[in-house]
Amino acid sequence: MRLLERMRKEWFMIGIVLAIAGAKLKPSIGVNGGPLKPEITVSYIAVATIFFNSGLSLKTEELTSALVHIKLHLFIQIFTLAFFPATIWLFLQLLSITPINEWLLKGLQTVGCMPPPVSSAVILTKAVGGNEAAAIFNSAFGSFLVWNPIRLLSKHGF
Repeated sequence: MRLLERMRKEWFMIGIVLAIAGAKLKPSIGVNGGPLKPEITVSYIAVATIFFNSGLSLKTEELTSALVHIKLHLFIQIFTLAFFPATIWLFLQLLSITPINEWLLKGLQTVGCMPPPVSSAVILTKAVGGNEAAAIFNSAFGSFLVWNPIRLLSKHGF
């Protein structure tokens, strides 16, 4: 019975391992245009479902109290959008003197500058018992701060 209890407690990690194993065994299912249509299901349906589900579990008082924590939001945004990318940049400077492929370093730099995915931030914060309302706000706000200027620049040919 202990194994069953442990599996119930670690359902999320087990699900991640199963999803990775399934993707390894049959990667064609998850490609763009494939049966799962990730260009639609992941981009729109999954994120909307996570926000909707998270919103249903939040009390209005929790959301309003989370919004007034300006210092918390400033810390999270500065850490996510300035400190972490700067740290990654320094780390990549060290790695650049090694024989690691240049394109791998460019990919790491790109990923290091992106905000965390909304779904991951909300789910993982909830899993550890963190401030879910603050996670929802900061994840959405961070994505807004990063992606809107990128869309604007790409729209004007930059």
